[in-house]
Amino acid sequence: MTRLPDPGLRIEDYAVVGDLHTMALIGSNGSMDWLCLPRFDSAATFSNLLGNEDNGRWQLCPRHLADGAVRRTTRHYRGDSLVLETVWETDTGVVRLTDAMPPRDGVVNVVRRVECLSGEVEMSMRWVIRFAYGSATPWVRRLSPAEGGPGLLAVAGPDAVVLRGDVLPAPDRRGLDRAHHCTFLVKAGERQDFSMVWFLSHTEVPSPPDVGEGIAQTEAFWTGWLSGCGYTGAYSDAVRRSLLVLKAMTYEPTGGIVAAPTTSLPELIGGGRNWDYRFCWLRDATLVLGALIDSGFTEEVQAWRDWLLRAVAGAPEELQIMYGLGGERNLPEMELAHLAGYEDSQPVRIGNAASTQFQLDAFGNVMAALQTARDAGLPADAFSWSVQRAGLAQLEQVMHRPDAGLWEIRGPSQHFTHSKMMVWVAFDRAVKGVERHGLTGPVEHWRVLRDQVHAEICDRAWNAEVGAFTQFYGGTVLDAAQLLLPVVGFLPGDDPRIRSTVAAIEQDLRRGLFVDRYDTGHGVDGLPPGEGAFLACSFWLVSALALCGREAEAHELFGQLLALRNDVGLLAEEWDVARGRMVGNFPQAFSHLALVEAAHLLERVAATDQAPDLVSGQRRGAAPGRP
Repeated sequence: MTRLPDPGLRIEDYAVVGDLHTMALIGSNGSMDWLCLPRFDSAATFSNLLGNEDNGRWQLCPRHLADGAVRRTTRHYRGDSLVLETVWETDTGVVRLTDAMPPRDGVVNVVRRVECLSGEVEMSMRWVIRFAYGSATPWVRRLSPAEGGPGLLAVAGPDAVVLRGDVLPAPDRRGLDRAHHCTFLVKAGERQDFSMVWFLSHTEVPSPPDVGEGIAQTEAFWTGWLSGCGYTGAYSDAVRRSLLVLKAMTYEPTGGIVAAPTTSLPELIGGGRNWDYRFCWLRDATLVLGALIDSGFTEEVQAWRDWLLRAVAGAPEELQIMYGLGGERNLPEMELAHLAGYEDSQPVRIGNAASTQFQLDAFGNVMAALQTARDAGLPADAFSWSVQRAGLAQLEQVMHRPDAGLWEIRGPSQHFTHSKMMVWVAFDRAVKGVERHGLTGPVEHWRVLRDQVHAEICDRAWNAEVGAFTQFYGGTVLDAAQLLLPVVGFLPGDDPRIRSTVAAIEQDLRRGLFVDRYDTGHGVDGLPPGEGAFLACSFWLVSALALCGREAEAHELFGQLLALRNDVGLLAEEWDVARGRMVGNFPQAFSHLALVEAAHLLERVAATDQAPDLVSGQRRGAAPGRP
C-alpha cells in the first residue's frame, strides 16, 4: 500500500488533546503529528510535525482523503472539554473521529474512536512509531494472548508502546517503510476503537483501556474543572477555551505551566528563529496568576505559586528566567540535524540556551506574582517572604547592569526599558507587601529605590523627539513591551507620555491588527531580521487602548483578534502578516494569557472606569473583598 500524501498542514490546522503531563497535536487530516512521552519535555514519539512520516505519526482518516472524496471537514471540542471530534463528509457517507487523552492514573494513554454517522466510509490507518524525535525505529511485534493481546508492541531502549484496536495493521515484515497500515470499512451505526499506551520497556505491558470509558472520563474531567470558572463577561467563549488550554499546559505533578507543548515551530517560515518552548518562564508568572485569580481558580494559583517558590529557591544570584517542569535548571540547547524542520525551517532545537541569560525582569516577575497571590488571599508560605527579601537584596546589587531583556536577545546587552520597569515593579510590590500585609522589611529604603528607578526611566527612556518611551535608554527604537507601562501601574493611562508612546507604537510597529515586538531590522537581537507579529503584543495594545480611554477601539480590536483563533479556538505565538497564517510554537500560553487578561481588563474598565493595576493584584471591581 502506498503512503497517503501529506496536504501540507498549516499550524492552525492542528488541534490538541492532553492529560496534564503532555499534549498531542492532531491535524485536520486525522494525523497525530507531535507527541512527547511521557511528559511535555520528553523526546517525541511522533515527530512528523518537524520532519516527515518517517519521523513518526498516527493517522486515521477516510482512505481517499487526499483524492478529493471528502467534501467537508469540520472539527470541534465536545462541550467544555478537550475531547476532540473531527467529522468528514465524503461521497459515500459521514464519519467521525473522536480523540482524547484520559486523565492519567499511572498509565499514559491515547484513545481514538471511529464512528460512521451515515452511509459507509472506507478508512485508512497508518501507524509509524518512532522514538527519540524520530531517530529511533523500534522493534515491533504482535502481543501474545498471555501478554494482553491482540496488539502491536513497539520497543526501543527505555520506551515501549502498545497499539490495540478493533482493527490492527499487520507488522511490516518486509521492512519496506517500517510503517504499519491497514484499511477498514465502517457502516452507519458501526464504530472501531483504538488505543495506544506508553510504558517503560522493562515493566509489564499495561492492561487494555476501555476506549469509551476513557472518552467519558476525559469529558467529565474537563467539564467539571471548567465549571469553576468565574468569568461570565462578553467574551466568555474565548476566555473559557483559553483557560482550558492553559490548564492543559499545566504539568500536574508540580503545577508548572509550559510556554508551549512544541519546539522549533518557526517564527518565520524558512527562518532560523526556532526555539524550544517546553519549559516554564518566570515572565509568564504574573499573567498566569492574574488570569487564574480573576477566573476563580485558586487551586491552580496555589500550585503555580508553590512551583515558582521551589524553582527560585536557593542563592538569589542564581535566579534564572526559565526552569524545567519540575524546576530543573540545566536546559542545554542542541540541534537535531536529522529533522528537516517545519516547512524546511531549520534548525530544530531542543533545550534553550536563553535559560542562562541575565534578565532583570525575572526579579520583578517573581515579586509581582507572589504579591498577586497574597492579595488574592492565598495562605502565606513559610519561606516565601524570606526568598523575596533575598531576591530584592540581590536586585539592588545588579539593577544598574544591562541585560538581555524580555525578548531574550542574543546580541549585546542593553539597558532595556521594560527590564528597568520590572525593577520598579519589584520594589513597588515589596512596598505593597509591607503596607497591605504587615510584612517586615526596610520599606523606606525600598520606597527610595522605587522612586529612583521611576525617575531614571522617565529621564533616560523617554525620548521627546520620538515622543515615546523607547526600547532602551538613549535609543530611538520602539518596543511593544512599553504598552505594559500603564498596565503595571508605572504611569496612568491618561498620562500624556503614555498616550504618546501608544500612538508612536501604533505608527511604527502596528500592521493592521498586528503589533510587532520591535523592528528586527535594527539588529539589536543579534539575529537575522524577520519574524511574525507576536500576538500577545496585539492583546497588550487592546489593554493599553482601554487604559488610555480609547475603549471603543480596544473592543473593536479585541473582537478582530479573537477572529484569528483557529476553528477550535487556539492561537500560536505569532502571525505571519504577509502569508495570513499562524507561525511560532502552538498553542502558545503567552497568547492565551494575554487574551484572558485583556478580556478581564476590558470588563473592569467598563465596570469601574478606573485603571486597574494588573500585575500588582489591584484588580478593582473583580471580586468582593479583593483589593
